[in-house]
Amino acid sequence: MKISDFWRNMEAEFGPRYSHVLADSMALTELDSLTASEALAKGIKPKQIWEALCLAQDVPVDRWLGVDIEPKES
Repeated sequence: MKISDFWRNMEAEFGPRYSHVLADSMALTELDSLTASEALAKGIKPKQIWEALCLAQDVPVDRWLGVDIEPKES
């Protein structure tokens, strides 16, 4: 997962504003109590951070893969 995919999933799941508040404020026990923003800055894989957030926020497992992306027309 790329960082851009992480943010797209965050905004789709939690909304464009709350996703950034959540990333900056929620300590994730799965990541030694780092916030998502801190974890990204430390180089932890975005997928690992996304899954920790999903677990902490009780996101149903069927939504952990994120949103589908429509292919661009050529």
